[in-house]
Amino acid sequence: MKVTPTAIPDVLIIEPKLFGDARGFFLESFNQRQFNDATGLQVQFVQDNHSRSAKGVLRGLHYQLQQPQGKLVRVVRGRVFDVAVDIRHSSPTFGRWAGTELSEDNHRQFWVPAGFAHGFVVLSDSADFLYKTTDYYAPQHERCIAWNDPAIGIDWGLQAAGIKQPLLSAKDEAGVLLARADVFA
Repeated sequence: MKVTPTAIPDVLIIEPKLFGDARGFFLESFNQRQFNDATGLQVQFVQDNHSRSAKGVLRGLHYQLQQPQGKLVRVVRGRVFDVAVDIRHSSPTFGRWAGTELSEDNHRQFWVPAGFAHGFVVLSDSADFLYKTTDYYAPQHERCIAWNDPAIGIDWGLQAAGIKQPLLSAKDEAGVLLARADVFA
């Protein structure tokens, strides 16, 4: 497994070893011992989630103020641009974002630690997005930061993907600016 820190050192790109030939491929998508050894993290995952979204769907920027979730995310079909935003007020990287493309072809995984808002946009016709979380989903504690907050300045790559306007849920349309958001100390 190859682990690459992003511009925000706590956010990691993880590339599992891929074994392939003319018949197809095999990869170990998760191994707790290898994950801990390679990342230096000691986390335990409690929930696995799977979402399918059409091209242009943008989900995020989500987080839970209580029961914060670390997320290990990957795409098994299609292609997305995935983003983590540091919302730990005391962090030197507060308000900064890191992102990477995840796809069925590159097999990358993205580690989004607790204390970060998370979101993604689908760049392909559709995408199946899988993620493991370190705490359970708690909708009463969920918050949403506006995906297009100019103070954060995320380059989602919409134009390059031919997306004029992302498709948002009502919850995501109601996302607040980081300056008004409840954040971590």
